[in-house]
Amino acid sequence: MRASLNTQQQEALRYIDGPLLILAGAGSGKTSVITRKIAYLIEHCELPARHIAAVTFTNKAAKEMQSRVTQLLSAQQTRGIMVSTFHNLGLHIIRSEIATLGFKVGFSILDQEDSRNILRELMHRRTELDDKLIDVIQSTISNWKSSLLSPEAAAKAASSTSEHSIAALYQQYQQAMRAYNAVDFDDLLMLPVQLFQNHSEILSRWQNHIRYLLVDEYQDTNKAQYELVRLLVKQRRAVTVVGDDDQSIYAWRGAKPENLLQLKEDFKDLKVVKLEQNYRSTGRILRAANALIAHNPHVFTKSLWSELGPGDPLRLICTENENEECERISCEIIDMRLKRRCQHSDFAVLYRSNYQARALEMKLQAHAIPYEITGGQSFYAKTEIKDVMAYLRIIVNPDDDNAFLRIINTPRRQIGPTTLEKLGSYANQRNVPLFHCIKEFGLAERLEPKSLEKLHRFKEWIDRINQRLYNDNPIDVIREMLDDMNYYGWLQQNASSDHVATKRWQNIEFLLEQLSQMLSPTDKKYTTATETVEGAIAKLALRDLLDRNEDATTQDKVQLMT
Repeated sequence: MRASLNTQQQEALRYIDGPLLILAGAGSGKTSVITRKIAYLIEHCELPARHIAAVTFTNKAAKEMQSRVTQLLSAQQTRGIMVSTFHNLGLHIIRSEIATLGFKVGFSILDQEDSRNILRELMHRRTELDDKLIDVIQSTISNWKSSLLSPEAAAKAASSTSEHSIAALYQQYQQAMRAYNAVDFDDLLMLPVQLFQNHSEILSRWQNHIRYLLVDEYQDTNKAQYELVRLLVKQRRAVTVVGDDDQSIYAWRGAKPENLLQLKEDFKDLKVVKLEQNYRSTGRILRAANALIAHNPHVFTKSLWSELGPGDPLRLICTENENEECERISCEIIDMRLKRRCQHSDFAVLYRSNYQARALEMKLQAHAIPYEITGGQSFYAKTEIKDVMAYLRIIVNPDDDNAFLRIINTPRRQIGPTTLEKLGSYANQRNVPLFHCIKEFGLAERLEPKSLEKLHRFKEWIDRINQRLYNDNPIDVIREMLDDMNYYGWLQQNASSDHVATKRWQNIEFLLEQLSQMLSPTDKKYTTATETVEGAIAKLALRDLLDRNEDATTQDKVQLMT
């Protein structure tokens, strides 16, 4: 971190008299400005940290921001500050206002796979919708939520028979989510906005709580995120947003770079400060970038410059085919390592689509060049982690049918598909979650005594764990649960070797360590509320959705990425 800020950075840091847009090009030191502005608000403006919130888009960015703030201020000074992603902020609001929203404590956060399973089940009851279109339908509903369209509004806006059918499915999907006491990723933004729009007293309370808001990567906000920010800062207008329309790459998932322009409409006194000095790249790179960016439509104009000198000349290399291209890349890496003593980790290869990595991988392997594909399987997407998370979800939220169906035979309990089909049919008729149906007399009339006994044993076991989870040490209870069902033995049965099973068990140990840290009294630096078991599990579920291999590798490997 540089010791001093340049003139424009100083101006952005000190301006607190109204809404501020920091137009920050790549490598212009925006994170330093945000973190130092937080310190400025606390130290010079004497604003308590508990009234400051800073939001960004990824866990990695939030952790980086949080880390830098701790380097500038003491633990006492930062107590209560909220540095998080948009979705974590939304989760915090939902948990705080759970009674008004009509959810029960321990609600589940469903990932994309769980959401798709619910939609698929609902689609089976609607013959006019083709199962093959489930990805399109899921994306359509997601976009509607990002645009703050309720099922009723989506139905009114529908312009075709298929859109009317999807809107009707959207209505059923939301009803199912309520029945499961669950929310999906998009609900974490839509629900807080709807809450604030419909309950002025709650909005007023949150406006008083968050007295200064800082937002990073503003060009990537969708309508729901923009409206959430607008509502929170509407009263005090104490907001700093950092953005660059030239860096907007998420329009495909609802991001609206024109939100930067909308700021000028909603905040007539908006001040704009441009950060144009680049601390990352050399002159030749910036001149080439400026020339290319000049062709883009702009909300605001800027021109990046650097004091790092001209740098090496840029090279454009043309090859005959894909094989020659990959060979040339490999040879360039070898040559640079020999001549400049570079590490493998000094190199990155960018490509447009994942399929292009295949030929490159083969060529790198042929030359014994170690590499890593960034964006591989997330830790929270691993089978063993999803299994344990499903157990935790059903324990704190018995209404979660997706979690129930994942774990009922993991490990195997000899509860067959016929039993589950009858249970599902009965639950649908009663419109009651699967777990709650198990002890009902009506189900006993449909199942064989042995099958019913297995379900009863499972429910009683889960109920006992639930009771102990709140009375004993939660981590000890979870470990005993895993021992009771011999989950390690299950891993050994389904792994290709004992080594693989051990690695998977180590992943579970890491998950429990994360949960333990979240429940620990020492993990209160950035929150004023005592973390509950339900809250910790909800946050872990959200990490499942947000963490996609964000942490940079420390190994000496060439990085391959889109």
